Amino acid sequence: MHVLLEGYYRLLKLLLTLLMAVLIVPVAMQILSRYTGVIPRYIWTEEIARFCFVWVIMIGAMIAVRDGTHFDVDVMPHSRRKWVELALRLLVNLAMLAMAVSFLWWGWDFGILGSRQRSEISGLPMLAIYIAWPLAGATWTLFLLERIWADIIEFRRGGPDGSR
Repeated sequence: MHVLLEGYYRLLKLLLTLLMAVLIVPVAMQILSRYTGVIPRYIWTEEIARFCFVWVIMIGAMIAVRDGTHFDVDVMPHSRRKWVELALRLLVNLAMLAMAVSFLWWGWDFGILGSRQRSEISGLPMLAIYIAWPLAGATWTLFLLERIWADIIEFRRGGPDGSR
């Protein structure tokens, strides 16, 4: 399973890179059309840039959850006891998991709503944007379950310093 999640993670990083490159095109067209007369003003560039930006944010959040850099706030003092550290990591991961499941659950309805709509300018189905929320929830769930499992395995092995 770890190999599949690692492959999915690499795919997400590739998609993020491609979307950033694609985002540059409509934004550059908007800038050129606004400040020069080189190209005409296209309306669709704003919509495509917004769609790309939404996906960049959601895929970036998926990657950050896997990296463990999405939400990382130290509010509790660190403990020398490994079980306390495990409990605190599990608490944070379970809270994030609850949010991930809510994105998946309510994002599904959000996607159904998007499947019945089209964008006004380009005519693209809005499902192309709305599906980002349940996909993010599902991805976060997978990555968080992987992290929870890894934390439990590390604790059982004795942690990084070999003691419990």
